[in-house]
Amino acid sequence: MSDQSVKLTVYGANQICASCVNAPGSRETYEWLQAAIARKYQDASIEYEYIDIFQPSDKEEQEAFSRRVRNEEFFYPVVLINGKVVDEGNPRLKKVFQALEAHGIQ
Repeated sequence: MSDQSVKLTVYGANQICASCVNAPGSRETYEWLQAAIARKYQDASIEYEYIDIFQPSDKEEQEAFSRRVRNEEFFYPVVLINGKVVDEGNPRLKKVFQALEAHGIQ
């Protein structure tokens, strides 16, 4: 197991992304990712955070990224690991797992 701290953040919204009609909602995707990651990496130390892009944040970094998603730079939900975008729209586990492993998660 790694000593590095890994933070997985999902930016999303209650409403379904216009381009993601048949995809699950952002909150469901967030919960699904947590469950899938916990099954594969039982002992990993991962911090999870869900941010609703339509709820104002007092953290400028979160507010700025939420604004980018609202301005359609990204399809939501957007998955970030340690602040770096890993996948967006309908995230794929393979990409998320690869990014976690690149950060030392075993």
